[in-house]
Amino acid sequence: MYGSAGLFSTPLLGSSSTPSSRNHFKTGSGNKYCLAKQKPIRVSCDPWSQKLLGHCTFHCPSTNSTYGKVNGSAISALITDDNSAMATMGEDTEHIGILDTDPGLEPFKDHFRYRMRRYVEQKELIEKYEGSLEEFAQGYLKFGFNREEGGIVYREWAPAAQEAQVVGDFNGWDGSNHRMEKNQFGVWSIKIPDSEGNPAIPHNSRVKFRFKHGDGVWVDRIPAWIRYATVDPTAFAAPYDGLYWDPPASERYQFKYPCPSKPNAPRIYEAHVGMSSSEPRVNSYREFADDILPRIRANNYNTVQLMAVMEHSYYASFGYHVTNFFAVSSRSGTPEDLKYLIDKAHSLGLRVLMDVVHSHASNNVTDGLNGFDVGQSSQDSYFHTGDRGYHKLWDSRLFNYANWEVLRFLLSNLRWWLEEFKFDGFRFDGVTSMLYHHHGINMPFTGNYNEYFSEATDVDAVVYLMLANCLIHSIFPDATVSAEDVSGMPGLGRPVAEGGTGFDYRLAMAIPDKWIDYLKNKKDEEWSMKEISSSLTNRRYAEKCISYAESHDQALVGDKTIAFLLMDKEMYTGMSCLTDASPTLDRGISLHKMIHFITMALGGEGYLNFMGNEFGHPEWIDFPREGNDWSYEKCRRQWELVDTDHLRYKYMNAFDTAMNLLDEKFSFLASTKQIVSSTDEEDKVIVFERGDLVFVFNFHPENTYDGYKVGCDLPGKYRVALDSDARVFGGQGRVGHDADHFTSPEGIPGVPETNFNNRPNSFKVLSPPRTCVVYYRVEESLEESDDHKSTGANATLAADVVAEQGSLEEPASVKDHEFNPRVIEGSEVEDVVEEATDD
Repeated sequence: MYGSAGLFSTPLLGSSSTPSSRNHFKTGSGNKYCLAKQKPIRVSCDPWSQKLLGHCTFHCPSTNSTYGKVNGSAISALITDDNSAMATMGEDTEHIGILDTDPGLEPFKDHFRYRMRRYVEQKELIEKYEGSLEEFAQGYLKFGFNREEGGIVYREWAPAAQEAQVVGDFNGWDGSNHRMEKNQFGVWSIKIPDSEGNPAIPHNSRVKFRFKHGDGVWVDRIPAWIRYATVDPTAFAAPYDGLYWDPPASERYQFKYPCPSKPNAPRIYEAHVGMSSSEPRVNSYREFADDILPRIRANNYNTVQLMAVMEHSYYASFGYHVTNFFAVSSRSGTPEDLKYLIDKAHSLGLRVLMDVVHSHASNNVTDGLNGFDVGQSSQDSYFHTGDRGYHKLWDSRLFNYANWEVLRFLLSNLRWWLEEFKFDGFRFDGVTSMLYHHHGINMPFTGNYNEYFSEATDVDAVVYLMLANCLIHSIFPDATVSAEDVSGMPGLGRPVAEGGTGFDYRLAMAIPDKWIDYLKNKKDEEWSMKEISSSLTNRRYAEKCISYAESHDQALVGDKTIAFLLMDKEMYTGMSCLTDASPTLDRGISLHKMIHFITMALGGEGYLNFMGNEFGHPEWIDFPREGNDWSYEKCRRQWELVDTDHLRYKYMNAFDTAMNLLDEKFSFLASTKQIVSSTDEEDKVIVFERGDLVFVFNFHPENTYDGYKVGCDLPGKYRVALDSDARVFGGQGRVGHDADHFTSPEGIPGVPETNFNNRPNSFKVLSPPRTCVVYYRVEESLEESDDHKSTGANATLAADVVAEQGSLEEPASVKDHEFNPRVIEGSEVEDVVEEATDD
């Protein structure tokens, strides 16, 4: 019920919530990610808890004020007033499951119990006063502008405002006849009747919230829940205008395609729509959908991660200084255009994640959420006041996650993007800043558990993230949600019901740092195989990671991409296949393939690549700004480089395609079997198994090893599944793809210490310098009786790559929103591979 939450005297949606338009959504919280309405708790602010947070504050409705600071016993009484069964905390919430997984967390048991209590209390209060967490997260059906019978109703939370009006084109910017009324909870509202059967506010017309603050000054602000905002491109430094967005049925985009099923492992293509054009300009959602999505699908990614979707006034912020949280960035088109993009992605079998920024907000006042806190206390504002409410490095405002209306705003924001636009999940940006009061500033994070669970932990933010993940997985169980956290907080990637924060994945942010360090500071002979292997496998048991060698962070001006670090200026002069490659280019292309592949194969349970890095884009990204005379020259992607057949960029792109295809066929990323059997510092070779595949990486700059012995688990016959030295990938074709590798048993069965590198079997391979080769075990029943052809070998992979790289023309099926992958028969496979590897 909304009434007792301080807004309305009737339920938000009547007796039940509106059925979702998404056929795989469901309402309810009874899954592993959420603690349902089971057995809530009594709260007492024990001394340890007091030390942790300094105070025990719960923002909840009060009959005398907007919010009340309620102590623990009062909360307990409040919760148990209507149901004596809610008196004590049950074993389900008392037991912290992640302590079973990691006994090292036992000393911090009280911390986990405390934040679990805080989470359960907050969720129970929401359920008591709002009906359910899912209903609470439908605030966009009441706040902002919404059609109700006979008119448009506008509501805004601004408790410190003395008077308020709604103004816009519809009333000539004179709000004297459109004064709003304020309820006891600081919510202003007005109903504007239709005029002669037509909405009083026309679709796509400008609107603003005008209010008077404490010193008597009137100010105009863009409504906090606005769904579209634009700026006059002809006016320098013009503020954004909020637009009333309610297109007629004929102009609304109707989704046609269902969301693809959740993959075993995400292979994510991180993209920025605005800078995706080959021309120096801002690209559109529809152009990205028609021109770039087919490229992504052709490279065998299964997920697109879109950056800079939420409106932001400063383009060079890369979308991270959000001004309007419910509005699509207008630079690239309208909300309907973004829906077209997502539907097109779904038609191609691609899921779409959104880079969501709930860690901070733009400091802008005239066109941002920051403009609503004039004269407000922290309790009555979206943000904390004073130093706690300002991020000194980002020049941005920080949310007050304990505030009831802030929770409504942010949780509703998540549901809005899921339901209105059919996103398939989120990447939460800046999670480290949220988790700690110090925001990770000047904090090295050595791995000592005391760094994660102390007075520095922002439990309000942790509870918000728990609620957010509970909500997302409740309404969309197949969602994919990842966290950008550099600290490595234990439990971040475990379900809420276990005491975790509920994310599906965390980004393995230390991996790109390691590669940058090696490429900038170490000679090839100084590379440590043990250190590389350790860095890639250094992740928490049972908490999944998305690995990446480089993301957008490494491509920004001031840094260099891996390709640029490896090849630098020679990328401008030596990439033509019509001339012999220099040693620098040979080394660069070889290591580019190896670095990305070993990161994918060994670094996590998912993989991410940033737009353009798959083919070694030669330049950094520099957004238009004062320092470059507002140039778009380097705020684009030069697709013509990979499309030009006589340039070597095609080799790196082909290998990227094959890497993803290997996982598509063998699902090694989803396998929990990951065994590193050898990290030989002298040979510069790393051998490991992922699933039943055997990977051999030879980082030595010169040495070829013939008859190199590698260990494996299963006995039998092995063949090449992927070979970075194949000519189709720009290699020299030194590894034979038609050779059978038969295993030999090693040591005493069942006695690992007598085995070869602790593996019960072995086989011998040819390993050229700076190459990586993957071997798969042949299932004898799959072999053809007439010869040794197989449909699962590198032949298939290489042939698929050749076929897919043959043309970037869109097939008719793609243009018609369908995806029909080509099936290559065995005989055709052999012919193509022989041609690709023929000297």
